[in-house]
Amino acid sequence: MVCRVSATLAPSPVRRTPPSTAPRRRTRVLALPEARWALASTVAFLIAFPLDLAGASAWLYGPLYVVAYAAGGWEPALEGLRALREKSLDVDLLMIVAALGAAAIGQVLDGALLIVIFATSGALEALATARTADSVRGLLDLAPTTATRLSPDGTEETVPTDRLAVGDTVLVRPGERIGADGRVLEGESEADQATITGEPLPVPKAPGDEVFAGTLNGNGVLRVRVERDPADSVIARIVGLVEEASRTKAPTQLFIEKVEQRYAVGVVVATLAVFGIPLAFGEDLTEALLRAMTFMIVASPCAVVLATMPPLLSAIANAGRHGVLVKSAVAMERLGEVDVAALDKTGTLTEGTPEVTAVRPLPGSGLDEDGLLALAAAAEHPSEHPLARAVVAAAGARGLRPAAAEEFVATPGRGVRATVEGSVVTVGRPGEHGASDGDVLDGDVTGGAVLDGDVFDSGATGGEVLGGDVSGREDSGGTTVLVARDGVAVGLLTLTDRVRHDAPAAAAGLTAVTGTAPVLLTGDNPRTAARVAAATGITDVRAGLLPQDKVTAVRELQGGEGRKVLFVGDGVNDAPALAAAHSGVAMGRAGSDLALETADAVVVRDELVAIPAVVRLSRAARRLVVQNLVIAGVCIAVLVVWDLVGHLPLPLGVAGHEGSTVIVGLNGLRLLRESAWRRAVG
Repeated sequence: MVCRVSATLAPSPVRRTPPSTAPRRRTRVLALPEARWALASTVAFLIAFPLDLAGASAWLYGPLYVVAYAAGGWEPALEGLRALREKSLDVDLLMIVAALGAAAIGQVLDGALLIVIFATSGALEALATARTADSVRGLLDLAPTTATRLSPDGTEETVPTDRLAVGDTVLVRPGERIGADGRVLEGESEADQATITGEPLPVPKAPGDEVFAGTLNGNGVLRVRVERDPADSVIARIVGLVEEASRTKAPTQLFIEKVEQRYAVGVVVATLAVFGIPLAFGEDLTEALLRAMTFMIVASPCAVVLATMPPLLSAIANAGRHGVLVKSAVAMERLGEVDVAALDKTGTLTEGTPEVTAVRPLPGSGLDEDGLLALAAAAEHPSEHPLARAVVAAAGARGLRPAAAEEFVATPGRGVRATVEGSVVTVGRPGEHGASDGDVLDGDVTGGAVLDGDVFDSGATGGEVLGGDVSGREDSGGTTVLVARDGVAVGLLTLTDRVRHDAPAAAAGLTAVTGTAPVLLTGDNPRTAARVAAATGITDVRAGLLPQDKVTAVRELQGGEGRKVLFVGDGVNDAPALAAAHSGVAMGRAGSDLALETADAVVVRDELVAIPAVVRLSRAARRLVVQNLVIAGVCIAVLVVWDLVGHLPLPLGVAGHEGSTVIVGLNGLRLLRESAWRRAVG
């Protein structure tokens, strides 16, 4: 039985504070008083223990044991006394009494070990809670604290974002974060909204398009009409959803507290009875006290604590060696209970960065694949857009050296134009409406796209063939860009977000371990989601989801049939679903701070196949926990009955108690072996 294990990493209430008084984004371990006291207790014990074993004078190790008792036990003792004042009794106080009782009859080492275990678990609980609260506060940093509000006469005023009201107009300059949820009135730009929707690429924004608070504006100027109160923005709701979902785990904590209460009351009552009843019938005071203290020792939950923790901690250590960080024993145990998996797309099943997957010169262009790619890379080289970087990287991978570009112009949402070796080269996505003079790339390709007023000459293929090619490639889930030279289309490039190489194996592994095919939950468009699902063997796809929609989907999965959902994600937008799910796993390399702190486990190396493996390892740990609880329970029952019915010598009682502890400890350590992970991987 774990005396101080939190069933939820519920963050403390979060308030927006001025930057000058904002809390540290990440709480240092030793900044927590619980951690400092636990460290002092552990150090004192580790120094005293070898001196005790070596037979040194008690004057050497005795004071160190006193320090271990005091440093690790004063706070739970104080909390226990406060609980007593409120007419409540918990295991905290019981463990302190057991430790003092052990010391009273000469078993100082046993008592000190109980104190160290207890203090360490309390420090870990405090650290987990503080780190989660830090991550929620950090999310609020995504939303700017000020915005530029435009008055009806056009004058600008810098105001705190919490003073914005529905209907206000705000000016968003290049590189600024958008201050409120709203709709674009004027201007064109791109917004990096991966933190909200999970989309890996910046999204073009034009009049009428919706924008979200906290997302990053590109290189255009936008005028945005506020449509939601800042307190109701999507990013504010994400914070609320994380806190709400964390609180929904509280019933498990309440159940643990009830068990602690009943156990503590039972042992205290039994100990008093063991002492008082024989004393009332004339037994010697010393004998009665010795019998009661022996009972307190053999009935103490130390063996049960070790019966539970070693298998789970061994599984955590083994998983950590193989790139999966499981945050607590509770999290490891919960992972083994899942029976359905839900997966995010961008950054989870995919790598989250675009790459060129197809290069197609058009007939009559006079270019081969390398020539087309070099031409596009030359025009894109000055751009910082992710698609441009992907084109330049693809050219570099082929050993191509793009020519120098002059007169470079980037138009948000449309593409780039540059002069390369005397020719005007444009690269961008074909539009869906007729173009006007000055568009970089626009128009319906099937009817003959227009570039600066000139009709594309698609060569022998004809406009219809070119349009069909673009349509087909877009339907496949890739992003198609058109390359033109001096107003004539010369080729097509297709870029896609690459699916991780082990994604199909991970999906199959999750299906095997849970007995149910995984579900894909993504904020990306249905076309791209369908492509990724087809590549990974997933059939249940739910696309176009905002963070609250993912939470709804998770709750639907686990609400209807009482399923326990494992959610895997990486972004801020995934944090509410990670918190709402029975268990959450975050991708470590590109994962946001909030996702990493909210999740129960982190895949440090982004190896998806490790996820079904750690679920199997968790189930193996849970089986060992059951075995150990049976062993510990039987030993405690035998020793208690022996002490009550017969006469259990104190040394034999201590030997039996410690022996059962060693047995269950060694049994739990079996999961440290490399073979345990190999069996989990299958």
